[in-house]
Amino acid sequence: MRTIQMGSTWIGPSRPCLVVAEMSANHHQSLQNALELLHAAKESGADALKVQTYTPDTMTIRSDREAFRITRGTWAGQSLYGLYQQAYTPWEWQPRLKEEAEKLDMVFFSTPFDETAVDFLHEMGVPAFKVASFELVDIPLIRYIAQKGKPVILSTGMATLWEIAEAVRTVRDSGNKEMILLKCVSAYPAAPEDMHLRTIPNLSETFGLPAGISDHTLGHEIALAAVTLGARVVEKHFTLSREEKGPDSSFSMEPDEFRTMVQGIRMVEKALGTVSYEPTEGELQNRVFRRSLFVVKDVRAGETVTKENVRSIRPGFGLHPRYLLQVMGRNFRKDVKKGTPLSWDLI
Repeated sequence: MRTIQMGSTWIGPSRPCLVVAEMSANHHQSLQNALELLHAAKESGADALKVQTYTPDTMTIRSDREAFRITRGTWAGQSLYGLYQQAYTPWEWQPRLKEEAEKLDMVFFSTPFDETAVDFLHEMGVPAFKVASFELVDIPLIRYIAQKGKPVILSTGMATLWEIAEAVRTVRDSGNKEMILLKCVSAYPAAPEDMHLRTIPNLSETFGLPAGISDHTLGHEIALAAVTLGARVVEKHFTLSREEKGPDSSFSMEPDEFRTMVQGIRMVEKALGTVSYEPTEGELQNRVFRRSLFVVKDVRAGETVTKENVRSIRPGFGLHPRYLLQVMGRNFRKDVKKGTPLSWDLI
């Protein structure tokens, strides 16, 4: 698996998981909210802040025709243009947000949705580009992004394996080998039973790339499970408060929830460790409480060793229990008191 560099951050098998707070529409069209959200994300343990770079006109056209109306799900009843008009992040904010993020030692990057957004972000100096699940089939856009020579994070919601392979091949054919694949279910919120997290290590093995998760489920359990399966990136929507209603608030995490998730991820990473069959320092100290062979009755010299006078019990100062059958039927050399660890010189 490749190790990918995003600015001063490295993503790969021996690196800590990159935890990304997705701002999306949760700024509610207020720069002050956006800055507060950025600082709250940092305080909650986020390593990176991601935004989205588009305008309603770069995303779709203004139309009330049936094809442009959302009929189900979280945004039912809205037109595509109206939703994006409400949700987009003003471009003039983004250099300021990037500057503020870097002061906080956070990675700042974005999802561009057309070539003008790619150029804007490239000139801003973002360290990576994210391709949204819905754009994974926009091969010309992916090619244009890849040609900028920066890491490309591909979200795979709705995609078949063939479509993922086509996107990966497009990036590689553009001379760019730096990619991260995110398992994603493009439902808002997503149901846990739809996540199929075992796909994460398979993505990594299939393409030889770091894999992670863009998680739209409620809560943090799915994210922790993803890390145990090898996710090197975890992305979750982040909001200051779900009470501030907006397009994405209902499936976004509040700061305390996000903090709990990050703490859980860091604990899981410690617990995963490496493949090891060596006892820990604490275990070595506790070996004295293992079982061993002890004399459990007072015996006289010449008496035979039996199951009644020698047993395998705790603690571990006597012969190893593997010798129990071997010592049976032998004779004691001398008188031995109950509670004496059995040793070869006694029989």
